[in-house]
Amino acid sequence: MDVHAVRRDFPILGRQQGDNPLVYLDSAATSHKPTAVIEAMAAFYRRSNANVHRALYELAAEATEMYEGARAKVAGLLGASAEEIVFVRGTTEALNLAAYTLGEARVQAGDSIVVTEMEHHANLVPWQQAARRQGARLQAVPITEGGELDFASYERVLSSGAKVVALTHASNLLGTINPVPELSDIAHRAGAVVVVDAAQTVPHMPVSVSELGADMLAFSGHKMLGPTGIGVLWARHELLEELPPYMTGGEMISEVHLDGATWARPPRRFEAGTPPFAQAVGLGAAVDYLSQLGLRDVRAHDVGLVQRMLEGLSCRPYISVYGPLDPSARAGLVSFNLRGVHPHDVATLLDQEGVAIRAGHHCAQPLVRRLGVAATCRASCYVYNTGGEVETLLSALDEAWRILR
Repeated sequence: MDVHAVRRDFPILGRQQGDNPLVYLDSAATSHKPTAVIEAMAAFYRRSNANVHRALYELAAEATEMYEGARAKVAGLLGASAEEIVFVRGTTEALNLAAYTLGEARVQAGDSIVVTEMEHHANLVPWQQAARRQGARLQAVPITEGGELDFASYERVLSSGAKVVALTHASNLLGTINPVPELSDIAHRAGAVVVVDAAQTVPHMPVSVSELGADMLAFSGHKMLGPTGIGVLWARHELLEELPPYMTGGEMISEVHLDGATWARPPRRFEAGTPPFAQAVGLGAAVDYLSQLGLRDVRAHDVGLVQRMLEGLSCRPYISVYGPLDPSARAGLVSFNLRGVHPHDVATLLDQEGVAIRAGHHCAQPLVRRLGVAATCRASCYVYNTGGEVETLLSALDEAWRILR
């Protein structure tokens, strides 16, 4: 992959931060958008804008075709069927939908819902609420000192009446990539449904839902070069057919009478109201862009950058690194701290050098507490980052340590 050619596709990378070029290392929070995505959405608004699934006139039919075309592209990316793709606002809404509907359909008082210590709040709090509504128990699988799931604890927890297992494909703080196929197999033998937060993996590597073996999977458009305001919940079609709607209103119905209603078939059952059709067009363009790059090449690029980061950070005695030290075992991000220095101070000084990183608890407060820290710094990379930018990060950290120690 020619990263310098890729960079020319991203207008924002020409921005200066004061006297310095922008070094953007926060793609785990949100990615930048290539010109192809920006222009696809602008062209839709200029030429094809109409509400979808509502009218017979040509403009509306064209908009509907583009909306459903985007669904087909996402399905192709995952090796799924279009009828299994539900468009939502993002990973958070997808996981709330999963927690609410599975809680209603599959979880009863006394049952167990299993999560892990490394979950983002979006894959923890909805399950807390589902457990409270249903009178179920929420159990968390701990992690090892190396930042990986404790398999013995996982198997033990699953033996206590688990009906749902909700876990991240890759931790947004540790970077740990979980062995979802193996974890799914264990969960299914215990009779549990598996829900996967794939926000940090679908944008960065090939993901096949059939190979993962999960039952539901969630991710966001804005982390994969697409627009904000759209995400995806994939689920096995027979499971979607079983589940009740999450929201009700227009377009998710079959028939409505004054005293009741019947529901449309999936995926429209779960897409009440006006959907994010322009955003879907942008997401479709992002899928096209990533497909042209090749997600295997995207993954290889990430691994190379992470290896360079890990080597540079680990050789600095004033820095602590969290998560696996094998770059092939983690997503495209590294969390770290400077000894005795608050991450917010580090991020502020790096910003003065044009380097944008994240500092905080990364919406994973239980995990941060497990690590025994208040917060961490996090540098995350993507298709437009270079090895030179990693070196700029390391030099900026040296200067921050000189000033702050």
